[in-house]
Amino acid sequence: MTEAIDKVAVVTGAARGIGRTTARCFLDAGWRVALLDIDGDNLGRTATAFGNAGEIIALPCDVAEPEQVQGAIDQVDERFGRIDALVNNAGTAVFKPLLETTYREWQRVLDVNLSGPFLCSQASARVMIRNGGGAIVNITSISGLRASTLRVAYGTSKAGLMHLTKQQAAELGEVGIRVNAVSPGPVDTAMAKAVHSAEIRADYHDAIPLNRYGLEQEIADAVFFLCGDNAKYITGQILAVDGGFDATGIGLPTLRT
Repeated sequence: MTEAIDKVAVVTGAARGIGRTTARCFLDAGWRVALLDIDGDNLGRTATAFGNAGEIIALPCDVAEPEQVQGAIDQVDERFGRIDALVNNAGTAVFKPLLETTYREWQRVLDVNLSGPFLCSQASARVMIRNGGGAIVNITSISGLRASTLRVAYGTSKAGLMHLTKQQAAELGEVGIRVNAVSPGPVDTAMAKAVHSAEIRADYHDAIPLNRYGLEQEIADAVFFLCGDNAKYITGQILAVDGGFDATGIGLPTLRT
């Protein structure tokens, strides 16, 4: 069902992948959408491809920079006059062993993946309150639920974002703002297609009960549900959209059919 046309969503990391698909989901449902991304060139191409004149605003923004975040949200407020949903999707990763991860790399991942959602939520919530509330969805990761090698900064940032989600829900519920998180498992993004070898993909047979990668659209659908009226009594929750990856623990090939 198409929701009211006057609703406005802000999606960070919207130039590609899950963020782009999520933004498209809102647009298809009649929302106006603000697209934020650090990659201005790809952001412009995405906005042009959407072609929803008057219904979108594309704003280059590094979510780790407080001044850029506040400036972007101020522009959304000036253009649309309201914010009903915020999707904190922008993220970055460094896949290195713990002892080879530099402090600068560690700090950047935490700045984008954890401080970014803090800054965007804080700025957006002030606008949401004027219209009686809204919804925030933080995109975390299965890496925040399950430790693994090469993800010391990424996994830690996503685990922190899960707790931030609960902190936000506890405080913002009183002003009508619901806050939840979606934790994707392996998703068939362009990056995954480029870097996941056939061997890696085969390994997931023993880790994911549904025996496949997720689709960007499946993540976007979960995000849109949590932002909509059908989820109006849901807050403080972490929804793993992962084909059962987190539920199964270690998969043993000899026990699989």
